[in-house]
Amino acid sequence: MNYAQLLFPDFSLILCGYLICRYTALNRSVWQPVESLVYYLLFPVLLFQSIVKSPIDLGMASGLMVAGLASGVCGIALAYALPHLPWLGRHIDARDHAASAQVAFRFNSFIGLALAERLAGSQGLLLIAVLIGVCVPLFNVAAVWPMARQGQHSFARELLRNPLILATATGLVANLLGFRIPAWAEPTIGRISAASLALGLMAAGAGMQFGLLTRSKLLSASVLGIRHLLQPLVAWAMARLLGLEAVQTTVLLAFSALPTASSCYVLAARMGYNGPYVAGLVTLSTLLGMASLTLALGVLR
Repeated sequence: MNYAQLLFPDFSLILCGYLICRYTALNRSVWQPVESLVYYLLFPVLLFQSIVKSPIDLGMASGLMVAGLASGVCGIALAYALPHLPWLGRHIDARDHAASAQVAFRFNSFIGLALAERLAGSQGLLLIAVLIGVCVPLFNVAAVWPMARQGQHSFARELLRNPLILATATGLVANLLGFRIPAWAEPTIGRISAASLALGLMAAGAGMQFGLLTRSKLLSASVLGIRHLLQPLVAWAMARLLGLEAVQTTVLLAFSALPTASSCYVLAARMGYNGPYVAGLVTLSTLLGMASLTLALGVLR
């Protein structure tokens, strides 16, 4: 299978968003409200629908959840360890590390959901929604903690108000309680979900920035190396260790190789850190995602 060709539709939407934002009247002032609409409404609806659409077999999904959490914890540990490495730590600015550590383990859910549907249809959507549901709370805590510790912020309110956490948590509870979306509401919710993928990918492209990519080169290379090389390798090892079946392995590998979350720079800027530097890392990670997803799906799988 040509994985570059498989990924092209999603990355072409990202490119469209970038070009439209930079070279037309539809600039950042237009795309910032779009990002808010996707993040606070459209995307949570998609997550909720994906989770409640099919019954979850916790026995069958437990191995996938363990593998996703284990590979994520490894990524968090590696990112946190960077300042303590003797040959690297003295070259790392503490505030830059606090803001950029999240790039090493967070993931772009828009691309993940779009890709999972293309790879494995509704089953792929359900499996990656489960991964998002169990990993988003942990990854958000891990992303906020270094910045909260450096800047003496409280992160409890940020976590409790996160729409992705709320949507996945309510979706999991509704699924386990046997709730299903009424037939009369399915067409509307389906259209909202479809809109969230297209708009989310274009908004990710509109948010890309190429400035400040030369700042803290060693730190940049380290966090991106964890995200795009070590994470897929760890996920591959976990899939082998836990004996995951083929579709679960495919979804886990795709999940591990996704570009980092486009909201990383928003979180860094909101907490008083160097947002443009993190935006540069997000941009480069989005571009590197083509290579890491091809590695994970075309080589490791």
